[in-house]
Amino acid sequence: MRYVPRSVRQRVALAARQRCGYCLSSQHISGASLHIEHIVPLAHGGTSDESNLWLACAACNSYKGAQTHAIDPLTDTRVRLFNPRTQVWSEHFEWSDDCVMIIGKTPIGRATVIALHLNNDLIVAARRQWVLAGWHPPPV
Repeated sequence: MRYVPRSVRQRVALAARQRCGYCLSSQHISGASLHIEHIVPLAHGGTSDESNLWLACAACNSYKGAQTHAIDPLTDTRVRLFNPRTQVWSEHFEWSDDCVMIIGKTPIGRATVIALHLNNDLIVAARRQWVLAGWHPPPV
């Protein structure tokens, strides 16, 4: 990863409200540092300009890797992944009734849920505990 100045990292973290842009896991309860993520990966010509950066948890950042597109399982069409900097989370996703699963509402949302494994077993188990503690779901 190219060097991102501390001041830029701080502005990105503040804009992201200290949460992963994809699964909304909070830095304060996740138990792990959030990553500065390149929305358009460097491998695809993305830059380290602030406009291309956001916070992502280690799991979402790892699953996303260099992906920019994925297949919507409902329409079988290739769509861009959700962009947490320019798109509104609640337009593309919602929480299940028990608030532990992320449900994609649009082709972008559904494709992103699958591609980034937003409902992997580990995070779902953590969300169950966060719900019990009253820490989840976060405001969207």
